Amino acid sequence: MDNHRQKPWTNNQAQVLKQTKTEETGLTEDEVRIRQQAGFNELAAKPPKTILQMLKEQLIDPMIMILLGAALFSAILGEYTEAIIIFSIVVLNTIIGIVQEKKAQSSLAALRDMSAPMAHVVRNGKEQLIPAKELVVGDIVNLHDGDMVPADMRLLEAANLKIQEASLTGESVPVEKDAQTILKNDCSLGDRINMAFSSSIVTYDRGRGVVTAIGMNTEMGAIASMLEDQTEIETPLKRKLARVGKILTIIGIIICILVFAIGALYQRPLLPQFLVAISLAISIIPEGLPATATIVMALGVKRMVKRNALIKKLPAVETLGSATVICSDKTGTLTLNKMTVTQAATSDFRKTVAVENIPRNQAYQALAYAGALCNDAHLDQEKAIGDPTEVALIPFAQKLGIDQAKLKKTYPRILEQPFDSDRKRMTTVHQIDGQYIAFTKGAVDEMLPLCTRIMTADGVRQITAEDKQQILSLTHKMSSDALRVLGFATKKINSIPQENADLENELIFIGLNGMIDPPREEVAESVQTCREAGIRTIMITGDHKITALAIAKKLKIYQDGDLAISGNELDQMSDAELDQVVKNATVFARVSPADKLRIIQSLKRNGEVTSMTGDGVNDSPALKAADIGVAMGVTGTDVAKDVADMILLDDSFTTIADAIKEGRRVYRNIQKVIQFLLVGNIAEITTLFVATLFNWDAPLLAVHILWVNLATATLPALALGVDPASKNIMKHRPVKTGTLFEKELVNRVISQGIFVAMLTLTAYFIGAATGNQIAGQTMAFSVLALSQMLRAFNQHSNTDPIWKRATGMNIWLVVSFLVSALFMGVILFVPAIQKIFYLTSLSAGQWIVVIALAMLSIAQVEVIKYFKKLHRPTANLIKE
Repeated sequence: MDNHRQKPWTNNQAQVLKQTKTEETGLTEDEVRIRQQAGFNELAAKPPKTILQMLKEQLIDPMIMILLGAALFSAILGEYTEAIIIFSIVVLNTIIGIVQEKKAQSSLAALRDMSAPMAHVVRNGKEQLIPAKELVVGDIVNLHDGDMVPADMRLLEAANLKIQEASLTGESVPVEKDAQTILKNDCSLGDRINMAFSSSIVTYDRGRGVVTAIGMNTEMGAIASMLEDQTEIETPLKRKLARVGKILTIIGIIICILVFAIGALYQRPLLPQFLVAISLAISIIPEGLPATATIVMALGVKRMVKRNALIKKLPAVETLGSATVICSDKTGTLTLNKMTVTQAATSDFRKTVAVENIPRNQAYQALAYAGALCNDAHLDQEKAIGDPTEVALIPFAQKLGIDQAKLKKTYPRILEQPFDSDRKRMTTVHQIDGQYIAFTKGAVDEMLPLCTRIMTADGVRQITAEDKQQILSLTHKMSSDALRVLGFATKKINSIPQENADLENELIFIGLNGMIDPPREEVAESVQTCREAGIRTIMITGDHKITALAIAKKLKIYQDGDLAISGNELDQMSDAELDQVVKNATVFARVSPADKLRIIQSLKRNGEVTSMTGDGVNDSPALKAADIGVAMGVTGTDVAKDVADMILLDDSFTTIADAIKEGRRVYRNIQKVIQFLLVGNIAEITTLFVATLFNWDAPLLAVHILWVNLATATLPALALGVDPASKNIMKHRPVKTGTLFEKELVNRVISQGIFVAMLTLTAYFIGAATGNQIAGQTMAFSVLALSQMLRAFNQHSNTDPIWKRATGMNIWLVVSFLVSALFMGVILFVPAIQKIFYLTSLSAGQWIVVIALAMLSIAQVEVIKYFKKLHRPTANLIKE
């Protein structure tokens, strides 16, 4: 992190001043100018990609290259309409891809914006307010309540200083700093209590420190470096579509070679035969697939926005549906990121009382008074200002009918003894009903020895050893449940005390409060939904292990047999050891940003499709490295939002479960589209290949194939893309294969495609038997197109029959059928259009044959569904 051999937290103040070559009076202006030659206190920015670079990346995509080849060969064959349409598809996909990428280029800019704009620096013995970017190593900086720390600093003084470091460490409670402490070299980031880190927030009192690192050498800079080092992640869908393109390319090349070789054996002219081979190869490519997949994902994105999930990159919607592990930050994601009093106790210290069941007796009323008055926090237009621990006491008082602002105005503070780390308590004095009353709050074990009496529901009595033992036991139990425990006491004072008077003696113990950053109520159900869907939830947090485990158990993330790993334990593991441990670990606590990144990388080495959720700067490298990064929209930092693929507008983990369902719907619908399009393409190429193999006249012309691919197939394919999700879509494990071609899908495509080809050839020979080849071609074309249109209806489910609609009818399938039928009617029955497509009018008998053969394509699919359902276990049908 810094350029010094020894870490600043391992040295005392004098040693650090010596290492940074400075004094407590600060640097001189001449020395500052010399040091600024080494660089300013700002983060380095990686040059954004140019439009040309983005264009290049879009065009070298395998599927795009295949489509460009198809457009070229279509133009060579004179099929200019097909060439223009295919080229338009490429242009559309490229524009969408570039626009999406442009939105995700501001990660490091957001990091720079988080840097403190100004700093209180001491130079030549005088304090100055300067732009933070002008700081250098060795500068002396004063910190005040509310300041953003401008650079990494070794503290020289810390007067009750507390700093909120959640954006770096993920720990929700501000860290109490101690300038006198000397720490070990391997001390974790969250435990460096003698340091202040760039972009953290001062929440309490003041301090002074010497700058030990600036710019890219700070902890914030280390995160920026990790972001720069992370290459762009290829999404599973992008990989799968690329795989489809490669498979189709191989098939196309094989068919080209075979058809050309067969034609050569039949001694056909080479050039026409070469063009026939090329046209056959082009017919295997589903031209509409990239555009249809893009539209399906775009519609999924639109639906998800209504569910409070904003998708920044289109493939992310499908990627989340393929997720096998969700790694979630704790603070602000699984919890509310708001310290809340959940339990309290007075009088009877054998157990605590939940806040919602607090009785309104004298003891609890006194507890609320003490928490509201002995408190430096306040509400400013409903916004809480102050230490989160003190802020939590305000709503607790409100539950007992006490308005803190009015109470402070009625009973103003006339004296205070502020909190310090030695006493671990704070005392304030107020005039109430003509009497001077002191209230003390702090650590229970430090306060009990000072108490001689105890308040009960029936009044005040002497405190006993048994009372103290019960209080300590209850405090320990609450702490083991990850609650932050505060004790409260009071006493009457005869007159206004002197400022240095000892007020903390002969106290009356009132009771104690237990507070925690509570889990979101809806998360447990969402975790269970994810578990049923075969998705493991892992908590990764910078918070302490006890706190993390308590929350993980409540949310059912951690169960018997799972592992909980701390950052120190993680540091001792090799990558190979981590790869084994990560298979059973559900909690990683007290981890650094680098640890989070390492965990994500380990999961990916294990073949997991990882989703990472988070809100802080410390989460951003892992968000970028994950297959899909999910940021919190309300509490998330700009950095997290810019790096992420998806933003939760309501910060709710439950929205992730909805997003997974939508992602799975998109994935299954894209599979339906692929199955639907490829069956038609297999039927076309099989028909022409068989005709070439046996040296028959062509049953179909290139213009017929063009029409079926772009007119009667595109609209039903789009309609399938918005098919409702199966009722069981969240009951099966995610698909972890690297291709959209699952074994069952391949079997269905081949069997259905060959069957439709047989029907098409049958129609051709029935028509040609009349002596009219054009009639045969018209019948073949009609059967191919009509069977394509009808088959869209039984693509809804691979197991349920066509008449069963558990999730309702897809009205767009009906609309697409009617529109496609209208198109077909125009070219089949309008004489002028018939001639353009080399078609002729058919007799009533021929139409009966066409309709009967087309209906057989549906019957074949339904019969196969029926017999497979008979012989397949019910459990295996859930995923269909």
